[in-house]
Amino acid sequence: MKISPKKPVLAIGPLHPLQEEMEFFQLTVDGEIVTDIDVRIGFNHRGIEGISETLQFDQVPYLISRICGICSASHPLAFVQAVEELAGVTVPDRARYVRTIINELERIHSHVLWVGLAGHFIGYDTVFMWAWKYREPILDILEKITGNRNNYGNVKVGGCREDIDDSMIPEILKELDEIEKKMDMLIKAVLDDPILQARLKGVGVLTYEDAIKYAVTGPTARGSGVPIDVRRDDVYAAYGELDWNVIVQPEGDVFAKAVVRLLETMEAIKITRQALKKLPGGPIAVEVKEIPPGEAMGHTEAPRGETFHYVRSDGGNRPVRHKVRAPSYVNVPSFKASCVGANISDATITLASVDPCYSCTERLAVVGRNDKVICDGKELLRLSRARTEQMKKQMGYKEGFKFE
Repeated sequence: MKISPKKPVLAIGPLHPLQEEMEFFQLTVDGEIVTDIDVRIGFNHRGIEGISETLQFDQVPYLISRICGICSASHPLAFVQAVEELAGVTVPDRARYVRTIINELERIHSHVLWVGLAGHFIGYDTVFMWAWKYREPILDILEKITGNRNNYGNVKVGGCREDIDDSMIPEILKELDEIEKKMDMLIKAVLDDPILQARLKGVGVLTYEDAIKYAVTGPTARGSGVPIDVRRDDVYAAYGELDWNVIVQPEGDVFAKAVVRLLETMEAIKITRQALKKLPGGPIAVEVKEIPPGEAMGHTEAPRGETFHYVRSDGGNRPVRHKVRAPSYVNVPSFKASCVGANISDATITLASVDPCYSCTERLAVVGRNDKVICDGKELLRLSRARTEQMKKQMGYKEGFKFE
């Protein structure tokens, strides 16, 4: 019987210079073409959900802002919205507007960061330098408002911790005008470049049908023609009182995802400018004395897509269950559809096109039929220890014996 040779496997990760975090992709290739991909997550498990259940409700936002530095406004906002729904809390109008401003500034700096990294991945380091330079003023504004460039710690159950002083508004608006001019130049430079179009158009295509099948979200979905956005579809904060558009591109390739993110930065500037001009007076928080028993879910449109936070309370001062589902958890598996059939040289930019946050996917479970977990972290630990004992017996190991 003739045995076919194994197809070559190309490993990307767990540590790789083109990945900001640890993740492992095994690409099966036939010549230069990717024929299969195996995505392995779980390298960054930090137990945030478990830690959350040991903290008081008021402490949890500080923890979950560390899930992802680029989503350190959207995760806490999703959490506090869940708790506020549970407690029946109505947030002051000024707090709703401040939350909107912080989240849109974060969206700008996240998208610009992605554009810079994408340019770096394909050898356009000028785009990388431009993006990093134009991102700095956004971080400066966030620092002026919250005291931090990242991990802002601004949101809390019942409102916000820091207000935007009215005297800061003219200065911030002036900064936004300058940022808008620079972004307009960057967008035109990127979108009009024939090399970039040739390099990115038709690459890493995620079709509309596959986007629905994999339940992708955020720019990954909108870049494949799926018009979803939590800010519009389930209005929260002040988004329902402002004028803005959901950016959608039908092509589904890397170029389409780049267009969505670039144009969304302009929409985010528009939203922030309106929110600053319409910022109402009044308090930025209400006092919340207790959280009643029950359960609730909050979600926001993070820069990468829809973020879910499920919270359950037993009436105490801590959540008894806190479950997080970040957008990367549904976006990352779509590589199976967008990478297969592509050239190896396009694999990294295709992987990067969903703007993956690997630390957001901190899960570890092997699932069998009927969605039944047949092997979780504890079981893997047990198997590992059993394997050690088996090896001890095979090697004639006895207690007290030491290898020289």
